[in-house]
Amino acid sequence: MTPRKIIIDTDPGQDDAVAILLALASPDDIEVLGITAVAGNVPLALTQKNARIVCELAGRADLPVFAGCDAPLSRPLVTAEHVHGKTGLDGPVLSDPTMALQDRHAVDFLVDTLSREPSESVTLVPIGPLTNIAAAFEKAPGIIPKVQEIVLMGGAYFEVGNITPAAEFNIYVDPEAADIVFKSGVPLTIMPLDVTHKALVTAPRIEAFRQIGSEVGHMVAAWTDFFERFDKEKYGSEGAPLHDPCTIAYLIQPDLFSGRRINVEIETGSELTRGMTVADWWGVTDRAANAHFVGDLDAEGFYGLLTDRLARL
Repeated sequence: MTPRKIIIDTDPGQDDAVAILLALASPDDIEVLGITAVAGNVPLALTQKNARIVCELAGRADLPVFAGCDAPLSRPLVTAEHVHGKTGLDGPVLSDPTMALQDRHAVDFLVDTLSREPSESVTLVPIGPLTNIAAAFEKAPGIIPKVQEIVLMGGAYFEVGNITPAAEFNIYVDPEAADIVFKSGVPLTIMPLDVTHKALVTAPRIEAFRQIGSEVGHMVAAWTDFFERFDKEKYGSEGAPLHDPCTIAYLIQPDLFSGRRINVEIETGSELTRGMTVADWWGVTDRAANAHFVGDLDAEGFYGLLTDRLARL
């Protein structure tokens, strides 16, 4: 089977880093055309640096990394150092990357790449705020039909919010961008908190990463050790949700996940619920379905896939 062409749009983030590693460990399933960095978990200067650190860890210094938007479309940037640490990849000691950052803007890379590809041939995988994707769609609407699917991490319904009572972080940071993307007409698959909160990185699962015995295994174990401390305290759970790798795992093994095709709209006006993904899970409106909204996963299967693939790096 021909690998699926994807572009990862990201704001690393320990869980973003694991998602990138999973993609790069799966060349038979996924061809990563490039990585575009956006401001989110930490500012852009750190997210583009972190993306390059992860590429080098995976032995892929050849992969192009582009810096994109350093702020949301129309709002001040909100970051999440309280979760990810001041670097975004706190936990292990990291060396600065040696691979070059590309000199083109991420939005230009998205526009240029999609423009030259056949229709419905590239999948976008945004695992941070949707600023870069929305900016590309606004700049060149003709690229929208070139997108096969958008598989994103963001939003929530039953699990409500993790940055406000109503909103998940990625959508909250730039709800206007999310609104553009959700109304674009591109097929959407959404990994909300409802599913990622079932992908808990428990102590035995961290130990399984460590037992891989490679630099990648030790790094992922150290990242998840650090990452889980915040959410375990917040939620009182046995481990932290490993959000972003759910997108890549879905592309590799979609039968690990289940959900519904429903309508999802983005709240942009209310200060109380700004960034809320208003998901019509029960079909109580006449709004047309625009998204596959995932609600459950096989957690053991997910971690089995993740551990197996990381061991290949």
